[in-house]
Amino acid sequence: MRQAVLNLEESMIRQVANAGMGRSDVLKFWFGESDEVTPAFIREAAVQSLHQGETFYAHNLGLPELREAIGRYATGLRTAGAAAIGADRVAVTSGGVNALMLAVQALVDTGDEVVAVTPVWPNLTAQPAIMGGVVKCVSLRPVAGQWQLDMDELLAAITPKTKLLIVNAPNNPTGWTLSRPEQQAILAHCRQTGTWILADEVYERLYFEPTPNSAAPSFLDIASPDDRLVVAHSFSKSFLMTGWRLGWLVMPPGMTPHMGKLVEFNTSCAPVFVQRAALAAIEGTADITPRVVAHLKNCRDTLVPLLQAVPGVQVAPAKGGMYAFFRLEDQHRFGDSLETAKRLVVEAGLGLAPGNAFMVNPGPEAQGWLRWCFASQDLSRLKDGVGRLERWLGL
Repeated sequence: MRQAVLNLEESMIRQVANAGMGRSDVLKFWFGESDEVTPAFIREAAVQSLHQGETFYAHNLGLPELREAIGRYATGLRTAGAAAIGADRVAVTSGGVNALMLAVQALVDTGDEVVAVTPVWPNLTAQPAIMGGVVKCVSLRPVAGQWQLDMDELLAAITPKTKLLIVNAPNNPTGWTLSRPEQQAILAHCRQTGTWILADEVYERLYFEPTPNSAAPSFLDIASPDDRLVVAHSFSKSFLMTGWRLGWLVMPPGMTPHMGKLVEFNTSCAPVFVQRAALAAIEGTADITPRVVAHLKNCRDTLVPLLQAVPGVQVAPAKGGMYAFFRLEDQHRFGDSLETAKRLVVEAGLGLAPGNAFMVNPGPEAQGWLRWCFASQDLSRLKDGVGRLERWLGL
């Protein structure tokens, strides 16, 4: 096998989940998904599609009507003056993961330099490595639990040798979000260096700060259609459709036909009945996403103060996403965050994701960090989880 594949590490989050497999007494907050089922009208659209016999191949780039709906939806989220997004810039993909991998396949050659902002969901640094890219990381820094980006450090890391910048904002796991001035500075710099930007904006709608368009700042607000920018999205988070495996890409129009070729050689196409469900979701977004965001904010505002009250825990409320990324300050006591997460499962019945999972070659500064997905319908589960953590800490 290729050495790049042999070098891949097993998912640390899966390792923790495996430690709790089959245990009904574990409170599971390790995966990044809500425990709320997909709304009935979305499920019914898929059922109707199957009843109508839509079980055949679709266009590589997705159903034309879905691509058009995505373009209208994405355009509707943009700020004043932003370029409209037509179907000619949209590719439907078999999940957000697939969207990101397709973008990396399209852009990264063996030996290409890729800069990634970390901590970040591990797929985003593994995917360019699979393609033979050389990944350099610029790390956010926690200040009183709140994560911040050193813009001077990032811009210095992006040179004419840098083929691709990967940035996820709102960020998994920290909740950090790029400001508009930061986006403008990054885009201007990448135009000068000729660097592509791959923006993972999956959590764009899961944003808790007030904005006119109910969305986090997006590179699509400020970029021209022909900029070297690819933006990845997913139906998973904002539409409660994690298991459906459907996402999309927005890209320069000249890139879209070539992306269709890549889709052909990866998955051929997304299933039609899943695309019908997604079309129903897009059309009913006003009935889903605002409610999801309001509930997640309530979850965040329930969990974070409880964690802040625990002695030795450092955490700040995230601006977006569905996670509390917190630190157990006594690093010498707890050591490796993967082992800490495994111990929490076995000894406390509490399932969290280890901070190590989100950092490349994690050093001492990575230890003690844990990610808690707070997307829970039952707020009492969050309170119970904090109680279990406190008892495990001996408080």
